[in-house]
Amino acid sequence: DVQLVESGGGLVQPGGPLRLSCVASGYMDTRYCRSWFRQAPGSERERVATITTAGTLDYANSVKGRFTISEDVSRKILYLQMDNLRPDDTASYTCAVGLSCSSPNYRGQGTQVTVS
Repeated sequence: DVQLVESGGGLVQPGGPLRLSCVASGYMDTRYCRSWFRQAPGSERERVATITTAGTLDYANSVKGRFTISEDVSRKILYLQMDNLRPDDTASYTCAVGLSCSSPNYRGQGTQVTVS
């Protein structure tokens, strides 16, 4: 099993930056897709950024050019650098890993990001 713990959320003004971290413990299969999802109240969960098994970076159109996903493989930490934040980025952000990018096996509890 994999345990995931996110941190770094908070309140930020529009246009500001924020960096989220996700620390993984347990066995991390090298085939796992690593992603950040977000969900705002009343909205569907959205996959915003992904590192695929092949190492390709993929972003939702809504965050492309503003968000950057990265990782420290040796420390098993996944990051999401968010720049030029907008009020519609307000959501609970969750990291997730698994063999499927769209339906990952493991998810964290989430960290709240509020842009206001």
